[in-house]
Amino acid sequence: MNDYRKAFDELSFSADFQERTADLLRNRARDLEKERTNMTISKTKKIAVLAAACIALLAVSVSAAYAWLTPAQVAEEHDQPLLAEAFEGPGAIEINETVESGDFSITLLGLVSGRNLDVLNQDLEKDHTYSVLALRRLDGEPLENETFDFGGYVMTPLVAGCSPAAVNNWTLEAFAQGFAKDGAYYYLLDTQSIEMFADRTVYMAFYEGFVPNNTIFTVADDGTIAFCDDFAGIHALFTLPLDSAKADPAAAEAFLKENDMGWTNERSEPEEEGEWETERRETEDGEEIFLRPKS
Repeated sequence: MNDYRKAFDELSFSADFQERTADLLRNRARDLEKERTNMTISKTKKIAVLAAACIALLAVSVSAAYAWLTPAQVAEEHDQPLLAEAFEGPGAIEINETVESGDFSITLLGLVSGRNLDVLNQDLEKDHTYSVLALRRLDGEPLENETFDFGGYVMTPLVAGCSPAAVNNWTLEAFAQGFAKDGAYYYLLDTQSIEMFADRTVYMAFYEGFVPNNTIFTVADDGTIAFCDDFAGIHALFTLPLDSAKADPAAAEAFLKENDMGWTNERSEPEEEGEWETERRETEDGEEIFLRPKS
């Protein structure tokens, strides 16, 4: 299976591949329609089978053109075998939801929670949540390590009913890693486990900007969180399908008590933006960038 996946990922497609394939199938379908009046019932059935096969071929071809690395493969790229194994285990949550914003297609691939899954940054006392997100440019221009502004975007959990200033990368002691491969850019986010909030609505936000504030997010009276209508940056908001049985209300209450930060939708002068602690590592494919939000 891995050999097939590797060979599949190494396929290359021209920028107009999808358009040319669709045109070819449309033209063939028109030819078949013209011939149908001269065919027997038996041959008509064959045309239906052929048309179905063409549609299936197009679906597979388009899927191949936009194939992502899996979360497990992303973990492997970061030399994280335990995490890769967890992403292929029964506790992993597959999402594969895509939002288009600005010039980007933003796909949340999946997440997994557990303890001591990171061989580089083990935490013997706390469970962590690891989430994988992928980006592509809609115009097909490849994203590259050298040119993509990794630090200009934030991927962060948020929780309905909680201030975005209280539950985010900074309070969850996040650690973000990113790299480009085959024209796509991959985020691997490590935070304290967000399963303690699993009995609430939990989001994963991705946006162009920095610390969550009321120029980026708005909180409704019922506690739901959304991007401000006039927020012009790249953005996507995903709702996470967490298992409510894994919630830990006592831990969530303790966390919110420790991070007792209010919220108002009334616009105010934004505070000075936080900063990232940045670490760069050379790899065979280029460079990985590691970010930790400063306290």
